[in-house]
Amino acid sequence: MGNASDYDKVGSTYVATRRPDPRLAATLREALGDVTSVVNIGAGSGAYEPTDLDVVAVEPSRVMIDQRPAGAAPAILGSAEGLPLDDHSVDAALAVLTVHHWSDLRRAWTEIRRVVRERAVFLTFDPAAPPFWLTRDYLPQIRELDAARLPPLSVFESLGAVEVRPLPIPHDCTDGFLAAFWRRPTAYLDPTVQANISAFVALEPSTRRRGLDALRRDLENGSWASANRDLLTAETLDAGYRIVACTLMPTAERPSPGHQHCASASSARVRSGERRVG
Repeated sequence: MGNASDYDKVGSTYVATRRPDPRLAATLREALGDVTSVVNIGAGSGAYEPTDLDVVAVEPSRVMIDQRPAGAAPAILGSAEGLPLDDHSVDAALAVLTVHHWSDLRRAWTEIRRVVRERAVFLTFDPAAPPFWLTRDYLPQIRELDAARLPPLSVFESLGAVEVRPLPIPHDCTDGFLAAFWRRPTAYLDPTVQANISAFVALEPSTRRRGLDALRRDLENGSWASANRDLLTAETLDAGYRIVACTLMPTAERPSPGHQHCASASSARVRSGERRVG
């Protein structure tokens, strides 16, 4: 998460196309299970933070924090590699489409084990999954970028027992991440949609332009619809997104925590010298 500048530069219109989808939110909440408190790591503008739990949000970009809605949990400037929270201070961690931005997974795992008592839930992408039409036919360079930055699902096993669930994406998904518009291809031609998808931003502009020009031509001449006719009536698509739920090592096997259980999101569990913003 290490580099806040990515979203400081491109995150100013994020909420225009990245609105949490309630179906995805319900699935993530179910994966968190019977917990009462959660740290949302790489919290961004606050999407998918459970409203029935005590939430602490940690986010490295002030631009993203400034877009958190009224009533959202206050956010702390910080990163996965250095969570500004006390030891064993929350029940669970939540990380939604963010681990590929983290600079040091080993340090992040250490921090999650230090701060979280029970469970960590990630929404991520399986780099071994087959590509969908956009990254297969028009922008295969995204696959090359993802191969370098997306961790294989096996790395989550170092946190504890892991359960991996596919997350099919609805055809009308309201959260405009990379595969969200799989049945609405013209959306990918919208500069605002592009600006709010990190994979698009990471591409060389000339590469992005060539791929999207080809998509525009195929939409105009009907080639896209012909090649993807099986998708036109599909309700969902397995595009490679996965919920990874990790049951952390039992507390008895960890070093003794430095303080008693704290059930509320009070400043007592924010490390000294840190302050909440937003």
